Amino acid sequence: MLFSFYDQLGSPQPFDTKRSYVTSPWFSPAILAAIRGTIAVYTFITLLVILIYDSVVTHDGNSYFSYFTELTYIGICSYYWASFTQTFVYAIRLRRAPNKAPEYPLQRWPRILQLLHVMLGTTVVSFPILVTIVFWALLASPSVFATPFSAWSNISIHALNTAWSLFEMVGTNSPPPRWLMIPLIIIILALYLGLAYITYATQGFYTYSFLDPSEGKAHLAGYIIGIAVAGCIVFTLAKTIMWTRAKVAPSKGIEVEGEEEEEKMTTKRVDSLGSSETAVEKVKGDRMV
Repeated sequence: MLFSFYDQLGSPQPFDTKRSYVTSPWFSPAILAAIRGTIAVYTFITLLVILIYDSVVTHDGNSYFSYFTELTYIGICSYYWASFTQTFVYAIRLRRAPNKAPEYPLQRWPRILQLLHVMLGTTVVSFPILVTIVFWALLASPSVFATPFSAWSNISIHALNTAWSLFEMVGTNSPPPRWLMIPLIIIILALYLGLAYITYATQGFYTYSFLDPSEGKAHLAGYIIGIAVAGCIVFTLAKTIMWTRAKVAPSKGIEVEGEEEEEKMTTKRVDSLGSSETAVEKVKGDRMV
């Protein structure tokens, strides 16, 4: 039952035999590692600068971790650091042994860590787009571009976040998330809802104005249900985009790194086995003669 649970969520054993999480249909593993590393550094600097600004200038640092936007961006940063590390190691090993199919560290790690990596990747292709839609449709105001810092920070966390999400969808070979990940999306949104009201109880403000029940319970319920439905729609859209990319990329003659090498190794093993069996049969025949 546990094995099936992991399989259905996208963490089968052996894990990622095609090296999908560390390859791209468009770039070599080395270039993919460089791109992921650049995004990881940029997102980390963005998070750090905003936290310092909120703490020193506006004195709002204590509410930094109460916003879904920041939490989602932390998820993006974490995923890109993790994927950069795995891709970098794979690229180094592939360079040292170009005729083999090297493994990357995550393939040898405990299965729960593999599943957590898959889950984190699912949030990266789902939540950033939801954040972008909700912010620009419901929350944005002229003050978004009032100062250079405000313009840069809002573009970084409310626009570029979707760019990082789209890159993971179309710029890598990462497989589409499984349908059973939808409950994960709903659970995380529900947990954040609880965090938002804990923030109100402890700090006296609503992180997002539409969460204020004084506007009307029906109004509040409509927003909550609407965002949950939007989350499912975004998930489905992301899955469709990744499924399409997986179908289109090979049709353009693009080789998936690692898969070709693995097939060669399998062919060699089969040929070697066939040669050994032939030799044994020949020896037996000679003895009979």
